[in-house]
Amino acid sequence: MKTKIIIPGSIMADITGYAKHLPIGGESAFGELLRTSPGGKGSNQMIAAHRAGAEALLIGCTGNDGQAAMVTEFYNAEGIPTKYVRKVAESFTGTALIEVDTTTAQNRILVVPGANLCVSKDDVINASCDIANCDIVLAQLEIPDEPILESAKLAKANGKTFILNPAPYRVFPEELFPMIDYFTPNETEAEYFSGVHIESVEDASYAAKVLIQKGIKNVIITLGSKGAFYSNGEKELFVPSFKVEAVETTGAGDSFNGAFAVAIGEGMDVGSAMRFANAAAGISVTRYGTAQSMATRDEIEELLKAQ
Repeated sequence: MKTKIIIPGSIMADITGYAKHLPIGGESAFGELLRTSPGGKGSNQMIAAHRAGAEALLIGCTGNDGQAAMVTEFYNAEGIPTKYVRKVAESFTGTALIEVDTTTAQNRILVVPGANLCVSKDDVINASCDIANCDIVLAQLEIPDEPILESAKLAKANGKTFILNPAPYRVFPEELFPMIDYFTPNETEAEYFSGVHIESVEDASYAAKVLIQKGIKNVIITLGSKGAFYSNGEKELFVPSFKVEAVETTGAGDSFNGAFAVAIGEGMDVGSAMRFANAAAGISVTRYGTAQSMATRDEIEELLKAQ
């Protein structure tokens, strides 16, 4: 039986432009390519989990517009159910304007939330039966606090693992911290929540200690091309990344989180789950786009065997 993952999260239409040089303030620059695809951290992580072998359900909102149709068509082609994706007539589908530097593979993103701000506590309650029968609840911070809190409470009430990827970083209610089984920030997000500037594994270790004092059970700090660091306050572990030729880093964190949730749901130990997630993220950065770049289970297993 497949691992079942419920993801209360965002849905975006990603509009991505690629250029060898990104403009600075007041400058115009020529791009090389333009792509439109589904995005949003919730949607990306749902697709990553689905392709990595899970049954993944997304709780989210779109507008009733052409961008929503594009997103839905992609989900249908992937065989992903949309029973908890609600259309909001009075809003527009969230949009992410992404600029990718093709020389460095780095990106910058402007997020316009749109209908994502309409995701509610009631949307989560509507999915309570599936939450009660899932393995993992995986959330991010691109939707309002209420549905995130409700999903954590339902996860805890039903004995389910709750993973929070705190991206994009922002203040959220303190009561959420003790309900988090796995907290998965990158270096910047970890610094925001811990106050510790992270440049090394040692810095990550110190930041994790601060975060665990908030009541979080397990902390995983992703360190980009270096790999990922884990701590539960007693055990620490560093898992290096896979050596790949990156062309675009957009969505790498989402790929990691979706695949990690699958691995934990399947009962892998944390080190194996992090390596599985690193493989998925490594594959994603070798491709352009977000949703399209997510790795399949066969691809992840092939890379794990090769390295």
